[in-house]
Amino acid sequence: MNWRGGDGTPAIYETGGPELYAGTPEDVRVAVAAMTAETKDGLRHEAVPWRKFHHAYGPGDGLPDILTGIGCSDAESADRELLNLWNMICHQGTPSAAGALAVPFLVRLALSHSHHRALLLVGALARRPHLGDGTRAGLLRADTPAGVLNFEPSGYLNAWSVEAARQALTADTDLLLPLLDHTDPAVRAATAYALSAAAAPARDRIKAALCTRFDVEDDLVTRASLVLAIGEVAWTERDADTIARTHAWWRDPTRPAEVRVSAALAWLCLVDDPIPAELDTFFDEEATDRLAALLAPVPWFFDTDREEGLRSVLVQMRNPDDYAWLATC
Repeated sequence: MNWRGGDGTPAIYETGGPELYAGTPEDVRVAVAAMTAETKDGLRHEAVPWRKFHHAYGPGDGLPDILTGIGCSDAESADRELLNLWNMICHQGTPSAAGALAVPFLVRLALSHSHHRALLLVGALARRPHLGDGTRAGLLRADTPAGVLNFEPSGYLNAWSVEAARQALTADTDLLLPLLDHTDPAVRAATAYALSAAAAPARDRIKAALCTRFDVEDDLVTRASLVLAIGEVAWTERDADTIARTHAWWRDPTRPAEVRVSAALAWLCLVDDPIPAELDTFFDEEATDRLAALLAPVPWFFDTDREEGLRSVLVQMRNPDDYAWLATC
């Protein structure tokens, strides 16, 4: 039985499985690696094999026109079109192979037009399908867990698309870092979200830049986003410095509530300790409905539950047995 969603979609079931296509032109990671600086900076869409790779509704060959149109639109129209694009290439939170090819062009849209939604979309494409996972094992996890097979509507292996998007994002890290100092706090928060999903080669530079920005940040949502981004950069290796830093932040009564709560969540994601009684009490006192409403735009909370956000994250972290199924996704 071969299930192929069209040209360029590796068959799920056949001898060798999807790995039969690893390293071939049907591997989107290969296509992203082949994109030159001239292709990306010159917006040379014609040099990209869009048709070989799919989004939720078909081959990706219509995406260049959409991307070009967004770049030529006013802010309100561009925001609307970015939402439509999101529905195509990250449908219901599932990144796509065609979306991975779009990452370098979305980065350049963000640079030239300050589209914070383009940065949020880059961050979403560079993360595994989230499925509302706000658990300690999932909130700050960008990569697909080993052995988990997620497939896109086309039948394409989603882990490859996420890897390719992270690869593209990592290559453009130095372009995005200056946006952490953008005048618009929505751009700063979205930049932190995007950068924190980058792969290992860029993590040291990203962590340093996030910490530098945190020291001067005065916007509530952006401060919370920076804390979670710092935690996410440290998640894979469980960086001891970040564990100590986030622990100190949540226990420091002089810190603002959004910093302390976000730092506590990041710390919980980085350690295996049971939730201390002190921290349980702290959440009851500080994670108020008012704070949850203020932090609703924080990308990690929005990803988990658009309505409940912080509340949903706290429920999942405090009741892990009820959400054990998320570890298999």
